[in-house]
Amino acid sequence: MKAPLGKIRFSLALLFILLAANFVMAQSVLHPSVPSGDRMVPNGDGTATATAAPTGQSVTTGNGINYNGGPVLKGSPVPIYIIWYGNWSGTGSNTAATQTLLQGFLSSTSLGGSNYEAINTLYGDTTGNVSGHLNFVQAVSDTGSQGTRLRNSSITAAISAQLTAGHLPTDPNGIYIFATSSNVKESGFCTQFCGFHTHQTINGADIKWAFIGNTDQCPSGCEIQATGPNSPATGVGGADGMANVMTHETEEAITDPDLNAWFDSSGNEDADKCNFKFGPTQIAPNGSKFNQTFGGHNWMIQLEWENSRGGGCDQVLGGAFFTS
Repeated sequence: MKAPLGKIRFSLALLFILLAANFVMAQSVLHPSVPSGDRMVPNGDGTATATAAPTGQSVTTGNGINYNGGPVLKGSPVPIYIIWYGNWSGTGSNTAATQTLLQGFLSSTSLGGSNYEAINTLYGDTTGNVSGHLNFVQAVSDTGSQGTRLRNSSITAAISAQLTAGHLPTDPNGIYIFATSSNVKESGFCTQFCGFHTHQTINGADIKWAFIGNTDQCPSGCEIQATGPNSPATGVGGADGMANVMTHETEEAITDPDLNAWFDSSGNEDADKCNFKFGPTQIAPNGSKFNQTFGGHNWMIQLEWENSRGGGCDQVLGGAFFTS
């Protein structure tokens, strides 16, 4: 018996949505336009994924997040590559100063070597644990090879072009950040997510990459405060907002690089469980709030889920747990 054409189209559309959801994990906005339960989860259907039984080396579980059998990134440090996409020679936070600030933020002498990043050492797979170190290695610019209205496929094309041309190394053990200026639109950015990470076979390797948009495009959805501790002017908080999203996505790309390692029964990864929770804060000279200081700068970055002591959102390894 033939199904009506409308039902066939609906079924194909639903299948596409489920398959697409299986390939990305996103950081929700402060006030998402869709309920949190509709966000993408690793198995693509919004239900719990069975926890795999660890084999070989012991994997610590039972702290509110599950190990699902996949690998983690164990590099010491994990290398970070950035593709600066769009117009970064503009005004506000679309500047070379933002690029320099965030590249320094991701270095081994800042976030990459901090006691905050050390929280990741509590996550591992059956061959070892995360080192708790990351480091910015190299950046390239793409002024708009795919236009200013992007979908995931165009981001993949832009990353692939950099790798195949040899402008960036093809490194399956690193994380590639695709950072866009605020004039670039990406389907879902600012309404459903502030950033996301995924993995794909690109140039013959399993490449882990994350989308990070300039949060000045939607400060009410993706910035905890319009003026951050590193803002060049009042209301220009894009660099600080992007730092927070970079923190979220790199944490998850390291502990769940292939979307089959660490997440809870609702599909939330370690950073998702503490999304837009910051714990105690201090006041910076410009009147903004901050909760971390490293690399010669103050930062306002979210808490991370600690896989120990029953589990909780923490600012530093072994510190106090916070709920907001």
